[in-house]
Amino acid sequence: MPEIRIATEVAGRVCALPLEVGASVTEGDDIAVVEAMKMEIPVASPGAGKLRSLLVKIDDVVAEGQIIAIVET
Repeated sequence: MPEIRIATEVAGRVCALPLEVGASVTEGDDIAVVEAMKMEIPVASPGAGKLRSLLVKIDDVVAEGQIIAIVET
C-alpha cells in the first residue's frame, strides 16, 4: 500500500500525540504536537488514510525533518 511519511518541520520535544495507531486520518489532522522555544507546533497529516505507526512517544526529542509517523493511503 502507498504510504505517507510525516516529518516534523521543527526540532523540539514531543508534548502530545492526539491519535492512536489504527486511527483514521484526514488531511490536516494533527498527528503530534512538538514543543519548541516554549511554543507548541502541530504536525499535521498532508493526506488521508490510516495511521499505521507512530515512531515517537511523549517527551522524545526530535530533529527537524525527522519522520515521526507513517499513514497508509
